[in-house]
Amino acid sequence: MDKTAIAQPTRRQLIAGLAAAPMMAGGPHIAAGADLVAAARRQIGVTKGYDPAYRKLAYPNGDAPMNTGVCADVIVRAARVAWGIDLQQLVHEDMAANFKAYPGRWGLTKPDRNIDHRRVPNLETYWRRCGAKVWEASESAMITGFPGTLEVGDILTWRGFPRGGPHVAIVSHTGVLPRVVQNHGFGAREDLLLTLWLDAAAGHYRWRPALKPYRPYQQA
Repeated sequence: MDKTAIAQPTRRQLIAGLAAAPMMAGGPHIAAGADLVAAARRQIGVTKGYDPAYRKLAYPNGDAPMNTGVCADVIVRAARVAWGIDLQQLVHEDMAANFKAYPGRWGLTKPDRNIDHRRVPNLETYWRRCGAKVWEASESAMITGFPGTLEVGDILTWRGFPRGGPHVAIVSHTGVLPRVVQNHGFGAREDLLLTLWLDAAAGHYRWRPALKPYRPYQQA
């Protein structure tokens, strides 16, 4: 074949290819995390308040009013929009089948589908059982940072300082100054990760259930 007959890429095609290279290199794993972040960002300016009050919710896909919520609602809502996956139902079903595997700190004797998925320790347990754990701190040796590499779409948890409650957020940007999407009491916002430096790092999870057939019921 005459080599001169082979079509050469245009400058525009080269630029487009270079721009797409990072996403292609990461494949669906990276894309799924980016989708989760995009769905979380859509809550900014919509969820303007914070309200931890117990609510009677529909089931499945039950939710508090979108203008308010708690930190866990950011992740629950984002997973529904990005992946069509309902953490309320997944956590409830796993707790119903494996209740003793979950924290007993609230004195319950059976699952409560209105609130279980909105409690960070329950989510941590669920993600651990799903095999999504990247790292967890021991209760006696919590630190102020997360070891290892963060990826967009990763989920981080903390214990508030001093003696504050659990908190959860989604990594929205990595690099020198990572950012998270969260509701830390002021509605859904995107903040620098370092603004949480006083809180103790508790867990790092890489949950990508949209990538494969999903079986959450693993041994804790």
